[in-house]
Amino acid sequence: MLHRPRIEEQLNPLREALLNHRIYGEMDRLDVLRLFMEHHVFAVWDFMSLLKVLQRRLCCVEVPWVVPADPQACRFINEIVIAEESDDDGRGGFASHFELYHRSMKQCGANTAGIDGFLSDLRRGVPVLTALASPAVPEAARRFVEQTFEIIETGNLCAVASAFTYGREDLLPDVFQRIVDELNTQAGGQLDDFKHYLERHIGLDGDEHGPMATRLVQSLCGSDESLWKVAEETAVSCLMARQKLWDGIYEAVRRHGVSLGHVSV
Repeated sequence: MLHRPRIEEQLNPLREALLNHRIYGEMDRLDVLRLFMEHHVFAVWDFMSLLKVLQRRLCCVEVPWVVPADPQACRFINEIVIAEESDDDGRGGFASHFELYHRSMKQCGANTAGIDGFLSDLRRGVPVLTALASPAVPEAARRFVEQTFEIIETGNLCAVASAFTYGREDLLPDVFQRIVDELNTQAGGQLDDFKHYLERHIGLDGDEHGPMATRLVQSLCGSDESLWKVAEETAVSCLMARQKLWDGIYEAVRRHGVSLGHVSV
């Protein structure tokens, strides 16, 4: 099948730009990592929203139950849901990867007010776009989530699957994990929970969930050129949105550095 190599060819320059983004050159202090997490947590959250759309569309989550139309796709999604929503939490229990991320923010002293207020609004029935308009939500994170929900609102299953598959957290490079390791040593273990998150979420993405999601896109698009075009355009738009998120975090870090009387180089 030639479609997947074509998508990969389109995405490779965008992936390289993300993996070599200048944000990583700024991340030499714990306060900078905290600021990164305060933005990035929204991407972790909306990843779960994409997953839940796929589960609702490909697996039966209604009563009365009926046989899913595509048992293989149903199996793929349910396996991913088990790990993403109820993984080993490193403490003898279970937690979603979002919860692991949120816990790691708490441990290292990152401010969770933005994401906590956003989720509180959602629990009260506030629409997503309205909740995102809160001043507590970082601007770059708001734009990123808005783009994700534009894809969700199209109702196009191939677009959602493509966003889920190609906009994943394996876009964090190895250097990021080395930065976290070094900062954790300096901070006396304040990033232990974050290291566990990285090992679980990103490890599963690369080794298991990524290949499963790729097979799902192939299954959904089949030999339909129009569906592959949607998948390709969505994948490109998602990586461009991630680039803008990274750019926004970089600018926030620079502003933060100036306010502290420190300009990173």
